[in-house]
Amino acid sequence: MSLARWISGRTSAIRSWQLWTRPRWLAAYICAVVLADVVLLAVAASSLSIRVHDLALFGALLACAAATVELTRRLGEGARVVKDVYAVWELPVAILLPIAYAPLIPIVRLALTQLRVGHKPLHRRALTAAAIGISYVAAALVFHATIRIVAGGSANPGGHALAWMAILALCAAVQWSVNTALVLTAIKGADRTVSLRDIQFAREPIYNDVSELCVAVLVTFCVANSILSLVFAFPFVTLLQRSSRHGQLLTESRADSKTGLLNAATWEREATAEVVRAVRAKTPVAVALLDLDRFKSINDTYGHLTGDQVLKEVARTLDTTLREYDLAGRFGGEEFSLLLPHTRATDAFRIAERLRASVAALRFIAPGAAGGERLSVTVSIGVAALDGGAQREFSDLLAAADAALYRAKAAGRDQVQMISTTRGVSAISGPGAGRGVNGAAAPETPSAFRRAMTS
Repeated sequence: MSLARWISGRTSAIRSWQLWTRPRWLAAYICAVVLADVVLLAVAASSLSIRVHDLALFGALLACAAATVELTRRLGEGARVVKDVYAVWELPVAILLPIAYAPLIPIVRLALTQLRVGHKPLHRRALTAAAIGISYVAAALVFHATIRIVAGGSANPGGHALAWMAILALCAAVQWSVNTALVLTAIKGADRTVSLRDIQFAREPIYNDVSELCVAVLVTFCVANSILSLVFAFPFVTLLQRSSRHGQLLTESRADSKTGLLNAATWEREATAEVVRAVRAKTPVAVALLDLDRFKSINDTYGHLTGDQVLKEVARTLDTTLREYDLAGRFGGEEFSLLLPHTRATDAFRIAERLRASVAALRFIAPGAAGGERLSVTVSIGVAALDGGAQREFSDLLAAADAALYRAKAAGRDQVQMISTTRGVSAISGPGAGRGVNGAAAPETPSAFRRAMTS
């Protein structure tokens, strides 16, 4: 009877795993990757011969990885994808030891991370360990297949340094490719709004990965010649980890955590500098403020999770629609801010109108008893343009954009209103406006705007 209760309790615990809240195909994919890793480990272990030298090298590299985990514990582990330097210690395991050790070391390291750094859903840790393990097995197979081409290469790394470096670089590339493909498939499946470019293929992540793999190649080559090289490699790798984490923390401090756009302080600082450059060089520049129409009612009716989804989709629309050198930020709440360098008034209006139409075309599925209700959102946009030669401060431009946004809201929402600071107070109305253009009657503007325009 007690055995039955124990089995029942274990079954209930398994059913409560967060894995089963994921889409069926994603849960099946995670299970398949983990199972594949377990099978590879079992097959490789079945023919493993235990040797003291192998155990000593594995223990030394595992100790370095554990020390790196402890450093991660001090620095903290963010909620997003974390770039780190574990491949520096784990690639040598895959290359220099029997293949059975390759899928084993990420399991041990991630179990230690779960205990020492922070508890995350077990299926995420298991998928990460399995993907890394499979990628190391792939790298090991490539190494053992190619090193045979070099006569006597496996027994004399120092005498075939060029061949070793080339083969290790190939193995590192294979490991990165396999691991990236397996992990990013799951990340994109879990959240289709995630930008794979931002988390993996942007300049900074690619630079970090290349640096890590280059150091991993060097450490692998050095360890192949002497295990004592780990003593000299560890301080250098620690410095690399600190540098990598500093870059991540700096990036996160600039970004809004919910949308991934620049946060208000960063956007305002960079926009101010851009406007100063534009005034000095006498080049045009424009500022736009976007506000989601009746966003509070979305939160009140469908909940804040739906509201967050709307914010993320609008942010993604801004990111994909704007030019590479434009600055987009979340100004606060449901309001977004844009800085458009080298942009005249007419072009700024066209960009704003394209954004307005793109947001209006978005469709969202709100949770409901009947499988979800489809809803749409609109935005009101206020634009202020500073043509070349005008002497204005950033605060003047921002106040003008705010006044134009106020005008768009008061005129019926879902439209663009623009004010050119070189032509006086003139409004240009978007498709949703109920009154005319350029000099048409408009609601009274805020006092801050009046002060900015008359100064």
